[in-house]
Amino acid sequence: MTTATEQTVKNATPHNTKGDVFSSFDVEDFDIPRGRDEVWRFVSLRRLRGLHNGTFAEAVEQDVTVDVPGDATGVTTETLQPGDERLGRAGAPTDRVAAQAWTSMPSAQYVAFEKDSVNAEPVTVTITGKGEGVTSFGATVIEVGDHADATVALRYRGSGTHADNVEFVIGDNARLTVVVDADWENDAVHLSGQHARLGRDSVLRHNVATFGGEVVRIVPRVKFTAPGGDAELLGVYFADDGQYFENRMLVDHAVPNCRSNVMYKGALQADPDSDRPEARTCWVGDVLIRANAQNTDTYEVNRNLLLTDGARADAIPNLEIETGEIAGAGHAATVGRFDDEQVFYLMARGIPEAEARRLIIRGFFSEVINRIPVESIREELETRVSTELESVSA
Repeated sequence: MTTATEQTVKNATPHNTKGDVFSSFDVEDFDIPRGRDEVWRFVSLRRLRGLHNGTFAEAVEQDVTVDVPGDATGVTTETLQPGDERLGRAGAPTDRVAAQAWTSMPSAQYVAFEKDSVNAEPVTVTITGKGEGVTSFGATVIEVGDHADATVALRYRGSGTHADNVEFVIGDNARLTVVVDADWENDAVHLSGQHARLGRDSVLRHNVATFGGEVVRIVPRVKFTAPGGDAELLGVYFADDGQYFENRMLVDHAVPNCRSNVMYKGALQADPDSDRPEARTCWVGDVLIRANAQNTDTYEVNRNLLLTDGARADAIPNLEIETGEIAGAGHAATVGRFDDEQVFYLMARGIPEAEARRLIIRGFFSEVINRIPVESIREELETRVSTELESVSA
């Protein structure tokens, strides 16, 4: 029985830490966001095509395909219906758009790697936009059994409006490498809530590449459930005029003896003659070390290169520590233009200025790209960076 003093729990509920923010699978539990809300203040809500307030175009199922290598072992794929017990184990949505995707999705894609299986070649999950006039919603669950080793490429392609939730459930002593590749056409809008749940002594290598799309907002949240976990979150992005990319993450250290490393690098360039002469990015990195997470070792960094006028990058690292018994913790973020001394050094050795700038940018990105263990994906991202650099002027 509800008393007169009880109130409905809403997303404005006060919380102690960023790891305790309100979450729900029901979109009606969330207020419609406003431009001044902390988690929405950098993105233009008008550009979200109604994903945030329910005015989106007709809701349809996501277009998803799964490519399993011929020599793969212990891999199963399945389409899940809403309400399946394998959904929602990594975490509930923490914003209205993610909850809208959960409420509206007709089905979800499930990929499982059985216990003790080892697969070096990536299983590729491709989600293709449905184009104009509709809005696609979906979810993808990647589960890695105890002692298994798996690689997944999660690719986004095409155009349209899409919102989804992605779950990574990683068993004890298991390892997952995932590459989230948002290579949309430039008219796409995509918002993705991603939750990772790590078991004892498990390893997550989460890589994000964002080069396409009009608005792309990816929100990974990592939770350690037992000691010994190791999470690395890497990202690269290259925004041109008219594009807005946001990466907003939380690493929640709630148990002892875990490690995390976050490194994102981005470049921005804009064309003043374009009808949208601005390129915008936002990176928010939250790391929480709870009171009982002794011996945590964590570091996060974000670097941004502004290549032209009209480019703006917001970089906000946040480190919340509730115990002094840690191995190490730190953060850094920079937003700036070229180091003129580096350009001068290369020009003094006969390299033209435009080519010198391109070499510096390639080196800037290579620190992240070279950590991706799949050679074909590394080569593709390097090619994509080179294509973007063709328009970098002197």
